[in-house]
Amino acid sequence: MPEFWSALGNTIWWAFTVLVMISYLMVLFSIIGDVFRDHTLSGGAKALWIFCLVFFTFITAIVYILVRGKGMTERAVAQASQNKKAADDYIRSVAGSPADEIARAKSLLDAGTISADEFASLKAKALS
Repeated sequence: MPEFWSALGNTIWWAFTVLVMISYLMVLFSIIGDVFRDHTLSGGAKALWIFCLVFFTFITAIVYILVRGKGMTERAVAQASQNKKAADDYIRSVAGSPADEIARAKSLLDAGTISADEFASLKAKALS
């Protein structure tokens, strides 16, 4: 029976260690992304932060979050907003308007590709 508890304890400790390591890697990559996203930070300061992250890992991560955490959030929100705006603009550009769809259907009707009934259904669909 003691072997079971020892194995269970080792398994729980391993799972906890893996969880902490994955969490730290997520924080580390978030910090690195933020360092390179910040345009107000000079190149030397970026190099210093990266150097410290490599050699003084946990302390630097904690200090970075405490010192630059609010700006980190603001930059992430601004980036997400910019990405959403770009995606919305792209969707609007490729979606087309109902007038465009009706014009395409009319050109198909004029070319004889579709019948008048099909044109009417496409027109109704575009206007709905």
